[in-house]
Amino acid sequence: MDLALFPRGLIIGFSVAVPVGPMAVLVIRRTIAQGWWTGLVAGMGIAFADAIYGSIAAYGLTSISSFLVDLQDVVRVVGGLFLCYLGYRTFRSPAPEVTATTKYSATRHVGAFFSTLGLTLTNPTTILSFAAIFSGFGVMNGDGGTGSAAALVAGVFLGSTLWWFMLTGGTSMLRARLSTARLTILNRISGAVILIFGLIALLSVLRA
Repeated sequence: MDLALFPRGLIIGFSVAVPVGPMAVLVIRRTIAQGWWTGLVAGMGIAFADAIYGSIAAYGLTSISSFLVDLQDVVRVVGGLFLCYLGYRTFRSPAPEVTATTKYSATRHVGAFFSTLGLTLTNPTTILSFAAIFSGFGVMNGDGGTGSAAALVAGVFLGSTLWWFMLTGGTSMLRARLSTARLTILNRISGAVILIFGLIALLSVLRA
């Protein structure tokens, strides 16, 4: 086992998670509207999806990778439609009163986790991205053995988790400053952004 792959995976996971996209907008919105725990759990769903695709690339599972990439158009359509639905619902949803504390809700957290997990998995080409990044970091698919691949994937998961922890932590600090009117504006903006990302995903399939 090459434990030196763990810090590399940590850097890779953090770097992959940082770029702003529909998932980041969704996590920020949920953190503000429903509290830090819900936002963090939503971020963990994204980190888990990154770990799944990272595992496929790290273990050199080319058959699974090829199968998912072949289905990418269908999967993107499903993901794009769901993003459009989420965007529309967010845009039209009334703004709740923001409070300093939020009640624990297992159902809400489970929903937050699996919704972001599913949405992140709707981009199978992420596997190719991880494969390219691993090669750039001097990590060959499947060459380091099971233990080395596990260390790499663990690093990817924790690196991604670290970013979502930081993002939701910083966002939750702003919750006390948000009035219902400001949250309404946030709903409109975040809903429109998520909807646009959904339309872009659908258009990318039509242009392929």
